[in-house]
This record gives sequence, structure tokens and C-alpha cells, in this order.
Amino acid sequence: MHGEGKACIAVDAMGSDKGPEEMIAAVKLALDQYAEIAPLILVGQEPVLAPIVADAGLESHPKIRLLHASQIVDMDDKPLQAMKQKRDSSMARSIELVKDGEAAVVVSCGNTGTLMASGTIRLRTMEGVERPALATVMPRQKGHFVLIDAGANPLAKPEHLVHNAVLGSDYCKHVLGNQSPRVGLMTIGTEEGKGNETTNAANDLLKKIDGIINYHGPIEGFQLFEDVVDVVVCDGFTGNVVLKTCESLFKCLFKDFLGGEIKKNPMRQFGYFCSKGAYDTIREQLNPDRYGGAPLLGLKGNILKAHGSSNKEAVMNAIRIANEIISADLNSQITGNIGKANQIIFPSAN
Repeated sequence: MHGEGKACIAVDAMGSDKGPEEMIAAVKLALDQYAEIAPLILVGQEPVLAPIVADAGLESHPKIRLLHASQIVDMDDKPLQAMKQKRDSSMARSIELVKDGEAAVVVSCGNTGTLMASGTIRLRTMEGVERPALATVMPRQKGHFVLIDAGANPLAKPEHLVHNAVLGSDYCKHVLGNQSPRVGLMTIGTEEGKGNETTNAANDLLKKIDGIINYHGPIEGFQLFEDVVDVVVCDGFTGNVVLKTCESLFKCLFKDFLGGEIKKNPMRQFGYFCSKGAYDTIREQLNPDRYGGAPLLGLKGNILKAHGSSNKEAVMNAIRIANEIISADLNSQITGNIGKANQIIFPSAN
């Protein structure tokens, strides 16, 4: 098996809640559906992976290579403990591939805290960026938007929010194909001075870099799912609460609550049958598998985090996005725009 080179995708094959079988199934889907997928390095316990790869008919595939890693980072492992005691884990070895230039992107469903800590320490932030940020794509009216930061940096400074805006804007151009995404700053009111000290200072700085980004201004929570902005900027604490609240709401409201109400009597079931097309459209719009993973932006290498419970379709889409990141040379674009923004917000440093 082979598939080496910088334009490779390192797949942490052991990090999924669903096991390596689901990861290999996702790899097979990606290879079957996307002929342009970069070579894949499957990282994990080779005695476990080899039979699964063979059963999937991928044993001699020209774009597949196995890399043995003896350990697995568990979901309840503490980040620092895992980094010290599990240096031969599939996650650590995948990140090392990017650090050493043997791969361009890591795709992992593993422990979020360990992945972010390991990635930040081993890969380091790109020049001009102090803290990385997690970007995730979420549904809204007439499309999707990018939420950044979704949990990497809970205590953000104003300049971190400016960097998040640049990172999110460049990622939105790539993943949603919007060449002039509207960027909004999440706060508690759109009036000047309505937010806290951090958001007010960030708002002033973001106005200064309008042109590097398309800055719309402050937005409130009720505007998130309207067609108001394409990138929502916030600190990691706020973003993570928003993300998990929305995931729970979508699941409980549309899957459990609505599904239960429809099944209560034949008349409702008939109404559902008549409206099935509309329900299917909504379900597809809200489908979290569509974009598969969230990149940790602002590092010298690329890391794409997928949910631990991701199914094969979600992981396949994460691999697809990883491939698109390679093709777009996203980090080069980000580095240039971060440099321009820093020249404006830190004039005394120039």
C-alpha cells in the first residue's frame, strides 16, 4: 500500500465512537464518490485495520496506506495525560504526519480536547495568530453560516475575535463558495456600546479591517438563523454553548418531539405523508453530516474534527472537505489576510 506525499490526508482510524469499521466504510465511500480525493494514510492498530481494509476491498488501492500506531486516545482521557502517556496513539501519529510534512490534513473523530491541545502544541499557530479557533458550518434561512469560535478559546481577547473574523471569512469563501461573506459579531445588542468590554473593543477593531473582511456589524442571537450574516464571530465559550444548544434543539424538536406528535393519530400521519417533501427538505438542510467536520483554523497545519459519533457519510464529507482545503491552499490565503489585519490593528508593531 502507498500514497505518500504532502498532499495526503491522515485519517485517525481509531478515534470514532463507532469503531474503525465505520471509518474504513467512510474512506471507501470517499474513494468511490470522489475521484480527485488525495491519497489517504490510515493511522491505527494495523492488526485491527488490515482485515477491515481487506474486507472493504481496499487492500491494494493505490491511494491507501496503513501506518501502525499502538495506542488509542479514549474519549475520557485528559488532554495533557493523553499527550504524555499515549505518544504512539493514532491521533498523535496523525498529527505528527502533518508536522513532518508527510500529510496536509488530519481527519479525526477523537477526543476534542486532546486533538486541539495536541494540534496546537505540535503544529503551533501560524504567524500573526495567537489562538486557533474551531469553525463549524450551521444551517440558517436560505443556506448555511460559519460559526467561529465553536469551542477552542473560551477566554478571547478583542484581537482574537478579529483573527476569528478573518479565519471564518476565508473558510466561508472556501466551504460555502461565498466570495464576499458578511461577517457579524455576536453580542447582546446591535446598538453601539451595548456589549461587554471585549465585544465593544472587537467591534471597533473589526470596523478598521472592513475591506479585508466584509464586516456587517454586531448581531444578536435571534438573528443567527436569519439571512443576515454568513460568518458569526464569538469567543469559544459562547460558540460552544450555541453549538450544543442548537444540536440538542434540532434533535429533540425535529426528531423526537415532532416525530412523536406526527405518530399520535392517522390524520397527522396522512398530513405528514402529504407534506413529506417539505419535511425531507428541512431534514436535509439541518443534516449535520453534510459538512462532516470542523477545522481548527489558525495552525501551521490543518486539523479537521468530526463528531465522535459521526457515521460514515459524515466522515466521508469530512474527508471531502479536507481534500478541498488542500486544493484551495487555505492556509496561504489566511496568512496573507491575517498579516494585513495585524498591520491595521497593531500599527505600533509595524
